[in-house]
This record gives sequence, structure tokens and C-alpha cells, in this order.
Amino acid sequence: MTKKFEELDNTFNVESEIVSKETDSNLQKIESMKSSVEDIKKDYEYTRGNLYSLIEKGQEAINGILELAQESEMPRAYEVAGQLIKNVADATDKLMDLQKKLKDVEEDKSKGPTNVTNALFVGSTAELAKLLKNQDLKNDWFYSKINTSIAWTMEQ
Repeated sequence: MTKKFEELDNTFNVESEIVSKETDSNLQKIESMKSSVEDIKKDYEYTRGNLYSLIEKGQEAINGILELAQESEMPRAYEVAGQLIKNVADATDKLMDLQKKLKDVEEDKSKGPTNVTNALFVGSTAELAKLLKNQDLKNDWFYSKINTSIAWTMEQ
């Protein structure tokens, strides 16, 4: 391949270099990102399945311990039932937290700011007045404040 360009190299009196493509490393990064997203989804589904299983088994255990507590009428059995109910409730809370965490992970962090506090209009005051008159503003107080400030700047 270098023989093809030797004549050009000699003509322009330069030396050619073979430059390796860097796209291989970029592809590896993209694939590693894809695999990390797939791993996150796998982990989420695995954890979710485990929590569902724990909650179902906990429900069965609660039914059994409550039956035992009613038959024996022993305070310790009721205490164990109460602890078991608390543990199942904690597992359901963990399931909800898992949903929130997955939503946070999947959110796109590249979004711009959602609230603009310092908006800047580039144009003349006449253009701004024309723009404001054409818009249907719902807040009359805001509209009156804008008109007042426009009139003040036109007097200056």
C-alpha cells in the first residue's frame, strides 16, 4: 500500500506515515457501555424477582404464624408475627426504592437546564413590544410589568 503513494511522497518531498484508526477503542467503549446497561437491567430484573419471591414467601409465613398465634394465644407468637409483617413491609419498600433507583440510572444526564432564570431578549424594544402584543399572556400582572418596563426604557 505504501508503494502506491511513494510517487506522491517523492513529488511533494514528504514522508508518509500509516496512522491506525482510533475507532476500535471507541467501539470498545460503546460496547462496554452497552454491556454495562445490559448488566444494570439484568441486575434490576434479578433483584426485582428476588424481592417478589421474598414478599410472597413472607406473606405465606405471615399467614402461618398468625394461624399459630391464634391457636396458641402466646404473646411470643404474636411478637414474631409482628416482626415478620415488618420485614415484609421493608421488602416492599425496597422494591419501590429499586424502581426509583432504576429510573434515576436511566435518566438522560445530558439534558440542559429545565428552569431558565435569566432570559435575555436580543432585539430592539419595538420588536419586544410587538412580540409581547402577539402573545396571549395569561398573567395580567406580568404583562403590565413588562409594558411598564418597556415604556420606561423607551423614555430613557
